[in-house]
Amino acid sequence: MAINVLEEQVLPKMITPRKFKVSLWRRLRTVFATVMVTGSFVFLAAMFLSIIVDVLIHAWPALNIKLLTEITNGIGGGLKNAIEGSIIMSLGSLLLAAPIGISAGIYLSEHGHGNAGKLLRFLSDVLVGVPSIVLGYVGYITMVIYLGWQFSVAAGIITLTVMLLPYIARSTELALSNIPLSVREAGYGLGAGEGRIVFKILLPGAAPAIMTGLFYAVALSMGETAPLLYTAGWSNYMWTGKLTNEPIGYLTYVIWTFINEPFAESHMLAFAAAFLITAGVLMLILAGRWYMVRAQRRMGAYR
Repeated sequence: MAINVLEEQVLPKMITPRKFKVSLWRRLRTVFATVMVTGSFVFLAAMFLSIIVDVLIHAWPALNIKLLTEITNGIGGGLKNAIEGSIIMSLGSLLLAAPIGISAGIYLSEHGHGNAGKLLRFLSDVLVGVPSIVLGYVGYITMVIYLGWQFSVAAGIITLTVMLLPYIARSTELALSNIPLSVREAGYGLGAGEGRIVFKILLPGAAPAIMTGLFYAVALSMGETAPLLYTAGWSNYMWTGKLTNEPIGYLTYVIWTFINEPFAESHMLAFAAAFLITAGVLMLILAGRWYMVRAQRRMGAYR
């Protein structure tokens, strides 16, 4: 009886968790951190919306069917040639950069633990830090002048490809590194070779993250101006299919050049080009996120 009474008096005290008193200083820091995080989010959202709204207001008078069906005529007309050029340059650089960048990412993930891998990562980081205008100047010296290609599609695409390579390689490496080592060991245990493990197991599992990186790479290439000024030049006409000795139009040139002209029509075209670039980049980022979430939901990562 005495033991039961003792258990009734002591055990609830042992089981009941101890309540910690939060100090006033800690509460103030929590409130300060919450206010800073919320304020930062609101500030970034407000800046983003203000840019979108401002560009849309200035571009609204030029957003009509003429913008998509007519080529640029001096500082007026439409943006059909510039839209075509931006699409060609972005897709062309992606077609060149994706195989090389994904291959480099596979090597860094699976075999990049030695000195060669460290050197490749170092060079990739250096390439990321090189200003894009420097890449454009190197492309101008090597391809436009030395090789005699002049302002051309090939020179612009190759320059953009060099710029995109480190981003694609790093995103591929991170995507493959997130796959557990046990998955690789299971493949080896079943008798699969290294190539089959990479192409049949690792790449399908990392495909959502890799595809998201490719979407971001295309968005990055669409917004570049400096490399193309020295390599692609500018043209008021549609592309005829020649890779060399023929310049091409693109939207960022319209933004950079037409906004400095003293004419209202050129300003509207510049803002219209800015709106098209912003909308295109936003759609690519949203498409990348949607694809990644959808693929991971299929694999059970999201409910």
